[in-house]
Amino acid sequence: MARSAYGDKAIYYDVKADKEKMAEMLKFSNGAEKVPIIVEGDKVTIGYGGT
Repeated sequence: MARSAYGDKAIYYDVKADKEKMAEMLKFSNGAEKVPIIVEGDKVTIGYGGT
C-alpha cells in the first residue's frame, strides 16, 4: 500500500535482506521493527497507521 501511494517517488529497501538498511531503518524508527517507515525530509511515519 505504501509503495502504491508514493508511486515512482518511493524507494523500497528489503531490510530483512540488507543489514545496513535494517540498521538505518531502526535509527529512523527509534528501534521499532515496524514497516513501512516513510521518511519525507524531517518527517518520519512509522507503520500503516502512521505514528
